[in-house]
Amino acid sequence: MPEDPLIESFPALSELNGLVHGFTLRHPDIDVKTDREIAIARLEQHFFDRLNFLGILREHVATGEQVHGNNVEIVAAESGIGNPHFPETDGLATATAGQYLGIFVADCGAVFLADPVKRACAVVHSGKNGTAQKIAPEAIRVMSENFGSDASDLVVQLAPCVRPPVYEIDFAAQIVSDCVEAGVPASQVHDCGTCTSSDLDRYYSYRVEMGKTGRLFAVMGWAE
Repeated sequence: MPEDPLIESFPALSELNGLVHGFTLRHPDIDVKTDREIAIARLEQHFFDRLNFLGILREHVATGEQVHGNNVEIVAAESGIGNPHFPETDGLATATAGQYLGIFVADCGAVFLADPVKRACAVVHSGKNGTAQKIAPEAIRVMSENFGSDASDLVVQLAPCVRPPVYEIDFAAQIVSDCVEAGVPASQVHDCGTCTSSDLDRYYSYRVEMGKTGRLFAVMGWAE
Protein backbone atom coordinates (compact mmCIF):
# COMPACT_ATOMS: atom_id res chain seq x y z
CA MET A 1 0.00 0.00 0.00
CA PRO A 2 1.46 3.42 -0.93
CA GLU A 3 2.18 5.88 1.84
CA ASP A 4 0.39 9.17 2.32
CA PRO A 5 3.03 11.91 2.71
CA LEU A 6 0.72 13.79 5.09
CA ILE A 7 0.40 10.93 7.58
CA GLU A 8 3.03 9.70 10.00
CA SER A 9 2.85 6.18 11.38
CA PHE A 10 4.86 4.34 14.03
CA PRO A 11 6.50 0.92 13.60
CA ALA A 12 5.55 -0.36 17.06
CA LEU A 13 1.85 0.19 16.28
CA SER A 14 2.06 -0.90 12.65
CA GLU A 15 3.27 -4.30 13.83
CA LEU A 16 -0.02 -4.96 15.65
CA ASN A 17 -2.31 -6.89 13.32
CA GLY A 18 -5.69 -5.20 12.90
CA LEU A 19 -4.73 -1.92 14.56
CA VAL A 20 -5.21 1.19 12.42
CA HIS A 21 -3.48 4.42 13.39
CA GLY A 22 -2.19 7.64 11.95
CA PHE A 23 -0.77 11.03 12.89
CA THR A 24 -1.68 13.73 10.40
CA LEU A 25 1.02 16.20 9.41
CA ARG A 26 1.08 19.84 8.39
CA HIS A 27 -0.76 20.66 5.17
CA PRO A 28 1.55 22.71 2.94
CA ASP A 29 -1.16 24.88 1.39
CA ILE A 30 -3.61 25.72 4.18
CA ASP A 31 -3.24 29.04 6.02
CA VAL A 32 -3.54 28.35 9.76
CA LYS A 33 -2.17 31.63 11.15
CA THR A 34 -5.38 32.20 13.07
CA ASP A 35 -7.29 31.07 16.16
CA ARG A 36 -7.70 27.38 16.99
CA GLU A 37 -11.35 26.99 15.97
CA ILE A 38 -10.85 28.69 12.60
CA ALA A 39 -7.66 26.73 11.94
CA ILE A 40 -9.35 23.40 12.67
CA ALA A 41 -12.28 24.36 10.44
CA ARG A 42 -9.88 25.15 7.60
CA LEU A 43 -8.14 21.82 8.14
CA GLU A 44 -11.32 19.76 8.26
CA GLN A 45 -11.12 18.44 4.70
CA HIS A 46 -7.44 17.65 5.22
CA PHE A 47 -8.36 15.50 8.22
CA PHE A 48 -11.20 13.81 6.32
CA ASP A 49 -8.89 13.01 3.40
CA ARG A 50 -6.34 11.41 5.72
CA LEU A 51 -9.04 9.36 7.46
CA ASN A 52 -10.27 8.19 4.07
CA PHE A 53 -6.74 7.10 3.17
CA LEU A 54 -6.62 5.04 6.37
CA GLY A 55 -9.99 3.49 5.60
CA ILE A 56 -11.70 5.22 8.52
CA LEU A 57 -15.17 6.74 8.22
CA ARG A 58 -15.30 10.17 9.85
CA GLU A 59 -18.63 9.11 11.37
CA HIS A 60 -16.73 6.49 13.36
CA VAL A 61 -14.24 8.80 15.10
CA ALA A 62 -14.89 9.92 18.68
CA THR A 63 -13.31 13.15 19.96
CA GLY A 64 -13.20 15.19 23.14
CA GLU A 65 -13.30 18.83 24.20
CA GLN A 66 -9.68 19.00 25.26
CA VAL A 67 -9.15 21.08 28.40
CA HIS A 68 -5.68 19.93 29.54
CA GLY A 69 -7.17 17.68 32.20
CA ASN A 70 -6.98 13.96 32.92
CA ASN A 71 -10.50 12.74 32.22
CA VAL A 72 -10.59 9.57 30.11
CA GLU A 73 -13.98 8.62 28.67
CA ILE A 74 -15.03 5.18 27.47
CA VAL A 75 -16.54 4.94 24.00
CA ALA A 76 -18.76 1.95 24.66
CA ALA A 77 -20.09 -0.75 22.36
CA GLU A 78 -23.66 -0.43 23.60
CA SER A 79 -23.93 3.07 22.21
CA GLY A 80 -23.02 1.79 18.76
CA ILE A 81 -20.10 2.86 16.58
CA GLY A 82 -20.24 6.61 16.03
CA ASN A 83 -18.59 9.98 16.41
CA PRO A 84 -19.51 11.22 19.90
CA HIS A 85 -17.82 14.36 21.22
CA PHE A 86 -17.20 14.32 24.97
CA PRO A 87 -17.08 17.52 27.06
CA GLU A 88 -14.02 18.23 29.21
CA THR A 89 -12.21 15.15 27.99
CA ASP A 90 -8.55 14.68 27.05
CA GLY A 91 -8.53 10.91 26.72
CA LEU A 92 -10.68 8.30 25.02
CA ALA A 93 -10.68 4.51 25.34
CA THR A 94 -12.58 1.73 23.59
CA ALA A 95 -12.68 -2.02 23.15
CA THR A 96 -15.14 -1.80 20.25
CA ALA A 97 -13.79 -2.91 16.88
CA GLY A 98 -14.50 -0.31 14.21
CA GLN A 99 -14.63 2.55 16.71
CA TYR A 100 -11.83 5.07 16.30
CA LEU A 101 -10.49 7.63 18.74
CA GLY A 102 -9.02 11.01 17.82
CA ILE A 103 -7.29 13.92 19.53
CA PHE A 104 -5.78 17.19 18.32
CA VAL A 105 -2.30 18.37 19.30
CA ALA A 106 0.11 21.18 18.45
CA ASP A 107 3.13 20.61 20.74
CA CYS A 108 1.32 18.59 23.41
CA GLY A 109 1.91 14.86 23.37
CA ALA A 110 -0.43 12.44 21.64
CA VAL A 111 -0.09 9.13 23.47
CA PHE A 112 -1.33 5.95 21.79
CA LEU A 113 -2.00 2.95 24.07
CA ALA A 114 -2.87 -0.38 22.43
CA ASP A 115 -3.76 -3.73 23.98
CA PRO A 116 -3.35 -6.47 21.35
CA VAL A 117 -4.64 -9.14 23.77
CA LYS A 118 -8.01 -7.57 24.64
CA ARG A 119 -8.04 -5.56 21.38
CA ALA A 120 -8.65 -2.38 23.31
CA CYS A 121 -6.98 0.99 22.89
CA ALA A 122 -6.81 4.55 24.17
CA VAL A 123 -5.52 7.87 22.89
CA VAL A 124 -4.72 10.74 25.23
CA HIS A 125 -3.72 14.40 24.93
CA SER A 126 -0.87 14.91 27.39
CA GLY A 127 0.92 18.24 27.54
CA LYS A 128 2.44 19.93 30.58
CA ASN A 129 -0.78 19.90 32.61
CA GLY A 130 -2.12 16.55 31.47
CA THR A 131 1.20 14.91 32.22
CA ALA A 132 1.32 16.49 35.68
CA GLN A 133 -2.16 15.04 36.25
CA LYS A 134 -0.92 11.64 34.97
CA ILE A 135 -3.46 11.17 32.20
CA ALA A 136 -1.50 8.32 30.58
CA PRO A 137 -1.53 6.20 33.78
CA GLU A 138 -5.21 7.12 34.14
CA ALA A 139 -5.87 5.68 30.68
CA ILE A 140 -4.04 2.50 31.72
CA ARG A 141 -6.25 2.29 34.81
CA VAL A 142 -9.41 2.84 32.77
CA MET A 143 -8.40 0.13 30.29
CA SER A 144 -7.64 -2.28 33.12
CA GLU A 145 -10.88 -1.68 35.02
CA ASN A 146 -13.20 -1.62 32.02
CA PHE A 147 -11.62 -3.94 29.47
CA GLY A 148 -9.52 -6.24 31.62
CA SER A 149 -6.30 -4.95 30.05
CA ASP A 150 -3.04 -5.95 31.70
CA ALA A 151 -0.46 -3.17 31.66
CA SER A 152 2.20 -5.73 30.78
CA ASP A 153 0.44 -6.36 27.44
CA LEU A 154 0.19 -2.72 26.38
CA VAL A 155 2.16 -1.09 23.61
CA VAL A 156 2.54 2.66 24.16
CA GLN A 157 3.67 5.16 21.54
CA LEU A 158 4.38 8.85 22.07
CA ALA A 159 4.04 11.00 18.94
CA PRO A 160 6.09 14.09 18.10
CA CYS A 161 5.70 16.84 20.71
CA VAL A 162 7.59 19.91 21.91
CA ARG A 163 10.74 19.22 23.91
CA PRO A 164 13.70 21.00 25.51
CA PRO A 165 15.44 23.29 24.81
CA VAL A 166 12.48 24.90 22.99
CA TYR A 167 10.21 23.98 25.89
CA GLU A 168 11.31 24.17 29.50
CA ILE A 169 9.74 20.88 30.63
CA ASP A 170 10.50 17.43 29.25
CA PHE A 171 7.03 16.04 29.69
CA ALA A 172 7.72 13.36 27.06
CA ALA A 173 10.28 11.74 29.36
CA GLN A 174 7.80 11.97 32.23
CA ILE A 175 5.09 10.22 30.18
CA VAL A 176 7.47 7.36 29.41
CA SER A 177 8.47 7.09 33.07
CA ASP A 178 4.84 7.18 34.25
CA CYS A 179 3.80 4.41 31.86
CA VAL A 180 6.66 2.17 33.01
CA GLU A 181 5.78 2.90 36.64
CA ALA A 182 2.17 1.92 35.82
CA GLY A 183 3.36 -1.51 34.72
CA VAL A 184 4.07 -1.26 31.01
CA PRO A 185 7.41 -2.92 30.20
CA ALA A 186 10.03 -0.34 29.23
CA SER A 187 10.63 -2.22 25.98
CA GLN A 188 6.98 -1.63 25.04
CA VAL A 189 6.97 2.14 25.63
CA HIS A 190 8.12 3.93 22.51
CA ASP A 191 8.94 7.61 22.07
CA CYS A 192 9.68 8.78 18.53
CA GLY A 193 11.94 11.46 20.04
CA THR A 194 10.87 14.15 17.57
CA CYS A 195 10.30 17.76 18.63
CA THR A 196 7.43 19.43 16.80
CA SER A 197 9.41 22.68 16.71
CA SER A 198 12.19 21.03 14.72
CA ASP A 199 10.44 20.92 11.34
CA LEU A 200 7.69 23.46 10.64
CA ASP A 201 7.29 22.06 7.15
CA ARG A 202 6.08 18.83 8.73
CA TYR A 203 4.50 19.80 12.08
CA TYR A 204 2.53 22.60 13.71
CA SER A 205 4.11 24.14 16.82
CA TYR A 206 2.03 26.25 19.20
CA ARG A 207 5.14 27.49 21.01
CA VAL A 208 7.15 28.54 17.97
CA GLU A 209 4.16 29.96 16.06
CA MET A 210 2.86 31.88 19.08
CA GLY A 211 -0.48 30.12 19.19
CA LYS A 212 -1.48 31.00 15.63
CA THR A 213 -1.20 27.60 14.01
CA GLY A 214 -3.00 24.44 13.02
CA ARG A 215 -3.40 21.09 14.73
CA LEU A 216 -2.09 17.60 14.13
CA PHE A 217 -4.59 14.79 14.53
CA ALA A 218 -3.84 11.46 16.20
CA VAL A 219 -6.30 8.66 15.43
CA MET A 220 -6.38 4.96 16.34
CA GLY A 221 -8.71 1.99 16.56
CA TRP A 222 -9.05 -1.72 15.90
CA ALA A 223 -10.52 -2.58 12.52
CA GLU A 224 -13.75 -4.59 12.42
